[in-house]
Amino acid sequence: MRRYLPVAALAAAVVVIQLAVSALKAEYLLTQLTMSAYYTLVTLGLCLLMGYAGQVSLGHAGFFAIGGYTASVLSTAGAAVIGFAPWMSLPAGVAAAAVVALVIGVPVLRLRGHYLAMATLAFGFIVSRVILGTALLGQADGISDVPAVKLFAGLVLSGRRPLRVQNYYAAWALVTLGLLLAVNLLGSRVGRALRAIHGNEEAAAAMGVDVGRYKLGVFVLSAIYAGLGGACLAHFNGGIGPGEAGVMKSVRYVALVAAGGMGSPGAAVAVSAVLTFLSLRGVFGLYDDAVFGALLVAIMLFAPEGVVNLLPARRRP
Repeated sequence: MRRYLPVAALAAAVVVIQLAVSALKAEYLLTQLTMSAYYTLVTLGLCLLMGYAGQVSLGHAGFFAIGGYTASVLSTAGAAVIGFAPWMSLPAGVAAAAVVALVIGVPVLRLRGHYLAMATLAFGFIVSRVILGTALLGQADGISDVPAVKLFAGLVLSGRRPLRVQNYYAAWALVTLGLLLAVNLLGSRVGRALRAIHGNEEAAAAMGVDVGRYKLGVFVLSAIYAGLGGACLAHFNGGIGPGEAGVMKSVRYVALVAAGGMGSPGAAVAVSAVLTFLSLRGVFGLYDDAVFGALLVAIMLFAPEGVVNLLPARRRP
C-alpha cells in the first residue's frame, strides 16, 4: 500500500489548496492551477518514458499540440461542416496523438541515446512547421473560439469564471488518475520489464523481455497523456497556438521530469505543478525559458537523480 501514498498525498493536496485559495478569496489562481494540471499530464507520461524505459524524448510538445489541434479543428471546423459533436473531440485528440506515436515510434525507437533525442527533436520541429504552414490550423494565429465541452453530471470543460472550481477538480482528478495508473503499471510485470530495459536492454532481451514491444507501448502511453492534456487545455482556454509545439516546451518537460526525479512519478508531478504554476503566473518574466534551461543544466550537474533523492530518507547508504 506504500506505493499509493503519492496518489493519496496528491488528492489531499488538491483539496487543501482549493480550500485555502477560496478562504483567501483568490479564486483567480484556480485558472493557472487548472492549466498546470494539463501540462503536468505531459510530465507524468514523459516520466514513465524516461525514468523507466530509459528513452529521452525532445518532441513531447508535439504530441501535446497534436491532441490540442485535433480537438480544436474537430470542434470548430468539424462541427460547422459535418456536425461533429464537441465532446468527441477529446477522445479524437488522444487517438490522434497515440496513432502518430505508434507510426513514428516503430522506426525511431530503434535508435538510442543522443540519436533518439535528435530524432524526437526533429519530430517536434516537423509538427511546429506543419502548424505554422497549414491554414486550417490557423498558422501563426492558432485556433480560437474553441467551444466548451459538456461532459457528464453537469461538468463543463471551460475556463469561464463560474466554472473555475469544478474545472480545477476535474483537471487534477485526471492527473490523480494518471498517477494511479502509472503507479499500478510500475508495480506490475510491465513495470519490472521496463526497469530491466532501463538497466540493460541486452540483458532484458536475454531474459525473454520483448524490448521493442515494451518500449513502443510506453512511448504510445506517454503520447496519450500528452494528447489528453493538449485536448483538454484547448477547450479550457478556448483556443490553442503554435507556441504549444515549440522546442523549448519539450525541453521544459524534460527539465521538469529531471528535476522531480526520473524514477519518481509522484515527485515529477509535484515539481511540475509548482514550477508550471509559477511560470504561468509570470514569476520568471522574460527569463522563463532561460530558467527551465538553467534548471535542466543544474539538475544534470548537481542532482542527476532529481531533487527527491536529495531528501535524507531517499539517500542511498
